[in-house]
Amino acid sequence: MPNDFQLQEQLRRIVVPGLGRSLQDAGMLKSVQLAGATVTIHLELPTPAFPDQDRLRELIQSSVRSAFPDVTAVDVKTTSTVKGKMTGGSIGLKVKNVIAVGSGKGGVGKSTVAASLAYGLKILGCEVGLMDADVYGPSIPHMVGSHGVPAVFKVPTPDGKTADRIQPVDADGVKVMSMAYFVKPDQAVIWRGPLLHRAITQFLSDTDWGELDYLIIDLPPGTGDVSLTLSQLLGLAGAIVVCTPQQVALLDAVKAISMFKQVNIPILGIVENMTGDIFGRGGAKAKAAELGLPFLGEIPIEAQIRIRGDDGRIASLYADDSPAKPHLLSMCQQAALQIAKSLLDAPKMPTLEIL
Repeated sequence: MPNDFQLQEQLRRIVVPGLGRSLQDAGMLKSVQLAGATVTIHLELPTPAFPDQDRLRELIQSSVRSAFPDVTAVDVKTTSTVKGKMTGGSIGLKVKNVIAVGSGKGGVGKSTVAASLAYGLKILGCEVGLMDADVYGPSIPHMVGSHGVPAVFKVPTPDGKTADRIQPVDADGVKVMSMAYFVKPDQAVIWRGPLLHRAITQFLSDTDWGELDYLIIDLPPGTGDVSLTLSQLLGLAGAIVVCTPQQVALLDAVKAISMFKQVNIPILGIVENMTGDIFGRGGAKAKAAELGLPFLGEIPIEAQIRIRGDDGRIASLYADDSPAKPHLLSMCQQAALQIAKSLLDAPKMPTLEIL
């Protein structure tokens, strides 16, 4: 029968699928207990959306039983705590990870992917907000089925005065903010850069987002002011680039990738949307491999995605009868995995020794 030290040494050798790090190096191994012939292992996952949890559990059980035949039972218990950079603290955000969803052009389903990402992460157990930064063509409120004007309330400030705070709209458990709540459906927003910058700043700093694991920001099409504003205001966990499989869309996606790199926004990966006979298949995956970027998955060109988005029922894409559910959940898990991986890969601050 092994002792605790031998068990921990065996577990340290296990490489976590997708992370490329050992359990120990990933900070996931919390405790190991041996009672008789039963081993109980406690893991802390870096996100509830961590993929392949069953595979990891089976890998641990197989490793322990192979090394120690006298062990008759291996019980793997998991908890999760979302890790993040918390880079929005300078403007008052209590958000662990801010994710921008963009594309080099319109019409590729960017808003659908952003909303689906928000609801998928929520269903997987995370606290999520969704900000519609497409000021000129805001569509998120329609897709999530929320209407009305967000409430504004007063909060005291350190100087004894008060400041206005905006209460985001709760749409099926996701906190949502959009310009569409403040303009009429047929009203066009005609703004130059400074007004756009001010609106994005207010949506971030003047909205009472509360404590969130992930804030998803739906960017406007193309490469423009919003991404630059975001890069100046806060350090994003990363950006997701959405494109369809055909070459014309990929050309613009490459421009979006270039833009994110120029403003120092890390790229979490590429999503191929509307995969199927009409637009083809695999173009985005091949481009991701060519550019050395993660491929987060493909979403089929499925009528129910369009229908439920038009009906304001985007959250129902995760119902059991939805053919898109497994594809969307996989995308969410892969995005969360890339964030967890980027945090492990980030350079550690040196520790100062006090003499």
